[in-house]
Amino acid sequence: MRRFIDIGANLTDSMYAGIYNNTLKHPNDLEYVLQRSWKAGLEKIIITGGSLSESQKALNLARTNDRLFCTVGCHPTRCTEFEEAESPSVYLESLKNVISEGKNKVVAIGECGLDYDRINFCPKEIQKKYFNLQLTITDHFNLPLFLHCRNAANDLYEILKAFNLKGVIHSFDGTLNEANKFIELGYFIGLNGCSLKTAENLEVVKNLPVEKLLIETDCPWCEIRPSHASYKYISKEHLSIMSVKKEKWSSECLVKSRNEPCNITCILDVIASVKNVNSNELCEILFNNTNKLFF
Repeated sequence: MRRFIDIGANLTDSMYAGIYNNTLKHPNDLEYVLQRSWKAGLEKIIITGGSLSESQKALNLARTNDRLFCTVGCHPTRCTEFEEAESPSVYLESLKNVISEGKNKVVAIGECGLDYDRINFCPKEIQKKYFNLQLTITDHFNLPLFLHCRNAANDLYEILKAFNLKGVIHSFDGTLNEANKFIELGYFIGLNGCSLKTAENLEVVKNLPVEKLLIETDCPWCEIRPSHASYKYISKEHLSIMSVKKEKWSSECLVKSRNEPCNITCILDVIASVKNVNSNELCEILFNNTNKLFF
């Protein structure tokens, strides 16, 4: 039996409560989403915390199942929350309090980092200021980093190289040179559907060392779509899984265009095919890599 750990699942998203664009389309079906996950071979799922409130929700959800864990942090596009709070130091202390409350459930600091594709949500300088502030949490907790990087690899690298920390650059979609620079610092590279969109992405993945790779879904986003270069590498078994439009929801089916942890099997299919390696052996390596970093 293949064993998986999804290092990035946004299970607090309202889509799993049946709400899309603030409109209820079907009942809360997280229970069925998790059932499909365990059936697909997921042994653990790490729920992503992208803000103070989301991190608390992620922790609360993680407490409901022995196989669920979470991260605690503030996403770069939400870093204005530090300044909207009573004070940045109060917001930071609140993040630290969630980590303290979580004990064995919180396995990483993040999602934090830099996103220069969406500076309309938060300017670069504010992102950098509060990313650096979040890195001070590592003085208090011996936890790895769950890092976000979009079009900001040089600045992220320059910040990280001043520290002796560990972690993963999740949802990586950069160049091979950028990946290798992070690997040289000791970081893992996290791959999901957004990491496998183009032929250029697949060429990068082909050349990455398997001992530095982790896999994720970043659900409910980052599914592999028919327009992606990676789609042709998904096995027929995994392509045949039934999905329906949200308006025709069924507890037994996936919802079209809403990603789930069970789809991590598709990520394995693509990486194994691109690297021309045995998928079962690769799966075990990825599983062990993940345990090494987080558990």
